[in-house]
Amino acid sequence: MGRFILRRALSALVVLFTTSVIAFLLFFVTPGVDPAARIAGRSATPATLAAVRHSFGLDQPLPVQYVKMMQHLFITRDLTSFVNRGAKVVPQIIAATPITLSLVFGTAIISMVVAAAFGLVSAVHKGRFVDPFLMALAVLGISVPVFWLGEIANLLTQGGLHSSVFSWVPPLGYVPLTANIGLWALHLLFPWITMSVLYAGVYSRVLRGEMITTLGEQFIQAARAKGISERRLVWRHAFRCALVPVTALFGLDIGVLVGGAALLTEVVFGLPGVGYLTYQSLQTVDLPMIMGTVIYAAFFVVLMNAIVDIVHARLDPRVRHA
Repeated sequence: MGRFILRRALSALVVLFTTSVIAFLLFFVTPGVDPAARIAGRSATPATLAAVRHSFGLDQPLPVQYVKMMQHLFITRDLTSFVNRGAKVVPQIIAATPITLSLVFGTAIISMVVAAAFGLVSAVHKGRFVDPFLMALAVLGISVPVFWLGEIANLLTQGGLHSSVFSWVPPLGYVPLTANIGLWALHLLFPWITMSVLYAGVYSRVLRGEMITTLGEQFIQAARAKGISERRLVWRHAFRCALVPVTALFGLDIGVLVGGAALLTEVVFGLPGVGYLTYQSLQTVDLPMIMGTVIYAAFFVVLMNAIVDIVHARLDPRVRHA
């Protein structure tokens, strides 16, 4: 098991390194992207552009620029933005991370609770009216774009109905959990619901399929023949077995969400999380911030993949030798 964990950790480091190199190179091969021109301004003279390139090290070979950027990002931790002079990348990402984590974990709780209810009820009542009805809602949730649903929520809660129906909904923004837990939850309520619609739909369909498969297994039939109650069969046996693939999928999605998949939701609801930082850095073509957020995203995706693999290897020894 220890060798498997070491092998998985080494592969994670390779993935992180490869991701950072690809992101760095893509920045410079993108047509029309010149960091020096954006720093110096539109009316900058060739002499000014040359001075800016020299000042920021942009006149050096790309491998040297990459090594120096990684040094400033990971070792000295003083990598600064090209656009907002003096603004350090690492502190901004650290300050934005709790906002993204608050959004993601609230979404995770809501989506898993709704998915468990939908998937369980649909599987138990397979073929009845409630089954296709709930699965139709799940498909609808999967199909609706997150940014569109977020904009509709904003139109309802911040628009004409705000003064009458949604007067309890605060303006767009974020309040830290440590400042006021009630306002923290109110600011995140509709972002949570918006993101949960998609993931609850996905998980409920997966859980329903796994529940139906498990209820048809021989050990369930044998337990039913022994006189075990149907409720105990569903809760103690089928539901627990069906949760295994769902939790694996859930773990991977958590990594993706924390890594940046919550970007659209943060932008729509004005949440200054890491996704919003990524959006701003892409708008301004700010290479240091782009590199910081990309490596942050890759880290969480790789971390959750590694955790899922290690848990599976612990449960199934065959995975260790795959």
